[in-house]
Amino acid sequence: MHSPSFEVLDRGRNAIGPKDALRRVAIFRHNLFRISEPFIAEQARHLRRYRPFFLGRKRFGLPPDGTSSLTLEDLYERFTLPRIGWQMLTGDVRPYLRLLGRLLGQGQPSLIHAHFGIEGVSALGLAMHLKVPLVTTFHGFDATLKAQAMLTSPAWFRYPLLRRRLAREGHLFLCASSFIRQRLLDTGFPVSRTHTHYIGVDCRTIRPRGHLEEQLLILHVARLVEVKGTRYLLRAFARVARTHDEVRLLIIGDGPLRRPLHALAASLGVGDRVEFLGALPHAEVLSSMRKAAMLVLPGIRTATGREEGLGMVLLEAAATGVPIIGSRVGGIPECIVDGKTGFLVPERDEEALARRMAELLEDPVRRHSMGAAGRALVEDRFDIDRQTAALENFYDSVLAR
Repeated sequence: MHSPSFEVLDRGRNAIGPKDALRRVAIFRHNLFRISEPFIAEQARHLRRYRPFFLGRKRFGLPPDGTSSLTLEDLYERFTLPRIGWQMLTGDVRPYLRLLGRLLGQGQPSLIHAHFGIEGVSALGLAMHLKVPLVTTFHGFDATLKAQAMLTSPAWFRYPLLRRRLAREGHLFLCASSFIRQRLLDTGFPVSRTHTHYIGVDCRTIRPRGHLEEQLLILHVARLVEVKGTRYLLRAFARVARTHDEVRLLIIGDGPLRRPLHALAASLGVGDRVEFLGALPHAEVLSSMRKAAMLVLPGIRTATGREEGLGMVLLEAAATGVPIIGSRVGGIPECIVDGKTGFLVPERDEEALARRMAELLEDPVRRHSMGAAGRALVEDRFDIDRQTAALENFYDSVLAR
């Protein structure tokens, strides 16, 4: 049987005053510590007045220093499909109660913070059993994907069936962009308990790069799925490459479209100038950003309703001093000031995308000016210390009620 570590190592960042006096918050995500979701752990790492631990079905990495994690896979020598399936189908809270019973006298959490609406539905019964508030953060597809598409997924089908119950009985709903908030309100979530809350990026760790670090490199960081619009980027890049001999396109991320996108790059004649690096650790992504002339995220609206919620990678690039180009869809316009910190282009418009990419390649002065303006915007609106302090105020408000 797997035996997780339950010690909470206090390394000074998470605590003000004795750590035992801090209220505990369970960060709930079915699949913990995915390489594509560093923002969840990063937000928890910046909590100062609450002590986080992570709760979920399965780990895909390690928790942040100073925290611990509990997962259903710890309960069994073999975390088999029938066991997973039963819990997914029924939402049975008993396995999670067994996990929480292993906290060795540390006490139950003061509240549960679920990331993604699917997790909110799954955590609702547990929160009600423990008689603690439930906070749910919505990030994108959980507010935009059509119910029909969710009903076909064993992992998601309970969500559209129980979403109205979550809206009635959940204590607080936080949205990673104002776009997501409006989508939730349109589906019946209560105005008074549904708020925009940007997660933010660490402006102390991510520092502006120097101009000499820059290369003629276009960067795209995304899971390789339709909503990210990578195929339109490849077509736009093929146009740019005809007149810019030295420019390269670097794609970081993995997903079901990786092989078709490889094939598309080859068919466009730019296969030797496009690098597909797959999913990389967060530190390596940030390192690649420091070399980029620009970061491009040409998101689209899909037939299933998916749209980009915001794009944390856009904020990280801006914090690094890199100009960004994105589509005018979803929450992307909330972090790009068109013409000042980067450019917004119509979705699926590869000609407009190519034109803006070429403009930035040909004008280093403008690139650097936009990068500096993007850094200032992130410091003003998206700094993670300020945003996490606001999150703790939200925690305080639900506990006070």
